[in-house]
Amino acid sequence: MLLKFGHICTAAATLFILVAVTNASEGYFQPNSTGIKIQNGFERVYVQPFGKHGIRVRASIMRDPTGNEWSTLMDPPIEGPGGNAGLSHDTTISYMSNATIRNGNIVAQVSLGTISFFRIEPNDSLTLLTSEFTDTKARVPRSYVQNFVSNSFEATFDFTSDADEQFYGAGQQACCKDNSVNKKGQVVDLINWNSHVTMPVYMSNKGYLQFFNMGAQGRLEFGTIRTRYAASEASVVDYWITAAQPGDYDALQQQFTGVTGRQPIPPDFILGYQQSKLRYWNQSQVVDVAQRFHDEQVNVSMIVIDFFNWKFQGDWSFDPEFWPDPASMVNQVKELTGAELMVSLWPSVEDLSANYMDLQTKGLLATTRDGTGITDSFEGVYTRLIDSSNPDAREFLWKQLNDSYFSIGIKNFWIDQADGGTLGEPFENNGQTINLLPYVRAFTQYFSGTQESTGKFYPWFHQQAIDEGFQNLTDFSSNSNSSDVSLSSISTVDNPMSLAITERSFTPFRTCSQMSLTRSTFIGGQRFCSYLWSGDTDSRFEVLLQQVTAGVSVAASGISSWTLDIGGFAGLNIDTDEGKELFVRWFGMGVFLPFMRVHGTRTCNLTRTSTPPHANPCPNEPWSYGEENFVILKKYIALRYQIIPYIKKLFEMLHKTGKTIMRPLYYDFTLSDPFVVNATKANDPDVVHEFMLGPRLLVAPVGEQGVTTKEVYLPVLPQNLVDQGFSWTHWWSEQDMGTGGRFVNVSAGLDEIPVFFLGTKEDIFNGNI
Repeated sequence: MLLKFGHICTAAATLFILVAVTNASEGYFQPNSTGIKIQNGFERVYVQPFGKHGIRVRASIMRDPTGNEWSTLMDPPIEGPGGNAGLSHDTTISYMSNATIRNGNIVAQVSLGTISFFRIEPNDSLTLLTSEFTDTKARVPRSYVQNFVSNSFEATFDFTSDADEQFYGAGQQACCKDNSVNKKGQVVDLINWNSHVTMPVYMSNKGYLQFFNMGAQGRLEFGTIRTRYAASEASVVDYWITAAQPGDYDALQQQFTGVTGRQPIPPDFILGYQQSKLRYWNQSQVVDVAQRFHDEQVNVSMIVIDFFNWKFQGDWSFDPEFWPDPASMVNQVKELTGAELMVSLWPSVEDLSANYMDLQTKGLLATTRDGTGITDSFEGVYTRLIDSSNPDAREFLWKQLNDSYFSIGIKNFWIDQADGGTLGEPFENNGQTINLLPYVRAFTQYFSGTQESTGKFYPWFHQQAIDEGFQNLTDFSSNSNSSDVSLSSISTVDNPMSLAITERSFTPFRTCSQMSLTRSTFIGGQRFCSYLWSGDTDSRFEVLLQQVTAGVSVAASGISSWTLDIGGFAGLNIDTDEGKELFVRWFGMGVFLPFMRVHGTRTCNLTRTSTPPHANPCPNEPWSYGEENFVILKKYIALRYQIIPYIKKLFEMLHKTGKTIMRPLYYDFTLSDPFVVNATKANDPDVVHEFMLGPRLLVAPVGEQGVTTKEVYLPVLPQNLVDQGFSWTHWWSEQDMGTGGRFVNVSAGLDEIPVFFLGTKEDIFNGNI
């Protein structure tokens, strides 16, 4: 049967949908049309099939889109139809006309100029997912304001939503007060800064995902009956929508990553324990730390060298005063521990840098509207940003990294401060006395466009600089351990805009031999050999729990390759009982994250020196938190290495299908447990502060000081898992807790983070899922 539409269908449109529905059981319904063009006076709107069960909509004013606008969609997509179609269409209608297009299980209907989206159900009925919002006296759902000094415009696009609808994703919320998983009722600012990595994408519990394929600053407004996307500056409004059955969030993610790219499989070593602090400031410290790990017989997979390993910002090389022979350091660390090294790089360039004049004369630095190019200051000097949206700038950066680091065996890079516009804080004059100026970004101009129109892309380009570099090394392969490498020229094509986004050298399915760590990203960043961390968080118990909601929200946005600073970034005193307890609690959670990474600037009873900058002597290694705690931390590290086969399997699944790794409870229990649904709607801490690591492990971190037990909610298992004989089992006691639907009180000592598994431990240890 046909459900009533929000608008009157024409007889032709109704007939088409009826015919389409009758073919639903014959397999995937291939698009019946290449696309629809709506010619509405000065407005042009293209509606086209793209990807599996997906529809892409592009709208512009005064002129047609070019088809070469900035985009993070892969064309052709990994899966589904619509590739290499450009702006092709076989139907052109005026504002008052009607048309319908179907791709798979999603239908887009245009009725009197308004677009609505429907899902075709297994019983051949239609369900309205969302439509452009209209009312008797409402503003038009597609609204534009143009400043005629350019072709760009502001835009707001409005869509209907149900009063009780839930929305998930929208990227990573900023530290440290937002504990939401359901974003309904929120306004999400689309701008990058430290820990604030919002993204214009969301999933609905009604069974659809909507993504605005744009790098513009702006906002998402999740109102009671209307959802609004607002862009500060655009030349085209470009969005994509897909549908699945309610509760099947893995299908939505598979379809979404099928058009935006899949995470390559990370190298085995990076799934182990990563040691970092702010900061090891000379090579003897790094070697000493490696020696201690060797002597204590504690596994470590990576040791990180943080910022200001350089002399001047923009050098992208070691300061020889403190790093006289880094090649020998690399070899010593490898011999002692087998660990890889990672080195920090910033995008900032100061006048005294050896690279400043070359970058400036070649036009490879971002500029500003006033022409000075100054975007921020740090350590008492003004800085500019390398313009990584420019392919030539990315090539320049990689050559410096290759010469300074990769050529001596350091192949992992930490992309810090690269949030775009400034050095990444939500204010100007980073680190200076006067910084709370009444604007959060310099008016930066990039090769790609303005900060307002493409600023969200900036960290994405920076990630791409590293990935492009590795893919263009002439004699580098994932099986090679040689540090004697050469660099080929990074390829270019006639249209550099298309190159930067579609990535001609990108391989959809591959294994990484290295990884870059980034503080910000954008949709599509998952297809680089890169992982995101949650930025500079506060070291507090409540923030430990807040990070769960941040992690699952970014995972619901297509970015599963995620981690955090174990212990929080700032505010932890290692000489206090509270600081030690907090670190151990956070450490226990870190065992069960996609990546296990310790980092932070610690306080302690040792006296700081004034030089070199940020030379914090306070330790942050496992043995730094007391002998009793060291025993616990060694136990947790050993457990991490035991479950690596399971984590590796999760990344393989992510790589093949986009299946989310760090999973909010609504992912797996929406259809079996009404309590999870209602608690998620209310952002109840009893539910949103728990998560699943893959399909077999439930993790309930402890976020209170001084407790020894914890009440944990165990969701009702779906019937198919019950039929397989699965039940919740407490990790530490191995007590069978039943099939869920109740709170259980379990021991929660420092050495026993509440964790529950399905199946057997042997399945986990062997990577059998």
